[in-house]
Amino acid sequence: MANHSQKVWFITGSSTGFGRSLTEAVLQHGNRVIATARKPEQLDDLVKQYPEAAKAVRLDVTNPHEVQTAIQSALDAFGQIDVVVNNAGYGSIGAIEEISDEAIRRQFETNVFGVLNITRAVLPILRQQQSGHILNLSSVGGLVAFGATGIYCATKFAVEALSEALSKEVANMGIKVTIIEPGAFRTDFNGRSLAKPDQLMDEYKAVSGGFLQWLEEMDGKQPGDPDKAAAAMIQVVESDNPPLRLALGADAVGAIEEKLKSMQAELDAWREVSVNTAFEGAEIAAIGG
Repeated sequence: MANHSQKVWFITGSSTGFGRSLTEAVLQHGNRVIATARKPEQLDDLVKQYPEAAKAVRLDVTNPHEVQTAIQSALDAFGQIDVVVNNAGYGSIGAIEEISDEAIRRQFETNVFGVLNITRAVLPILRQQQSGHILNLSSVGGLVAFGATGIYCATKFAVEALSEALSKEVANMGIKVTIIEPGAFRTDFNGRSLAKPDQLMDEYKAVSGGFLQWLEEMDGKQPGDPDKAAAAMIQVVESDNPPLRLALGADAVGAIEEKLKSMQAELDAWREVSVNTAFEGAEIAAIGG
């Protein structure tokens, strides 16, 4: 069995949603947590309840100085970091043409560069320890893009690629990587954490307006339970053989299955065109092999 001894978790975006549920679950599980948030005072109740195990630290993942300070705070408090959870992020809704350049860059700064900032800063520690587990919060939208979610999904597709590559780069260093792909969960994603275009274009109202209406109608009725998602993430960390990807929710599993079927059907339909693009007699080797 895996070693289930007390671990030190470093969790971003801990004040609400998945981050809050996971922070609570990890503490209840007997582990220690550096719980980071842009407003760490929102975690005062947990620090008071678990004074020896919980430490709240201010962190804006887009600020490299705050990243270094937060990681050093973890080392000063507990001497190590065993699990890193890149959870901080938010969603942008709108057609590709509707979202401003500024909003697009801001979305990538948080959802992609924020993940990179944390990951690149903590890797030297994990490499020195020759152990650690990185959980990167993606989404079903990291594998399946829906209309009116192109910018958000692009950030999560990027997280998927970075995580998959990283898993191969650190596999021989005792470091594990898991991508978490939730479907619709009852967090504040549909509300406070959602960025919308200043104005919907008439040409896209059926797509963007329809998706926003669906999100509004679903708010508070999402089938996913964040506490059960937290339990699933802890189970992954305690596993001897954790997955590279973990879909959360029947809706996520169903959407990913449909995407895989569609890709396979299209690959089969166009296989002859695809493979007949090599020089005559060329030797075909696996990419990266």
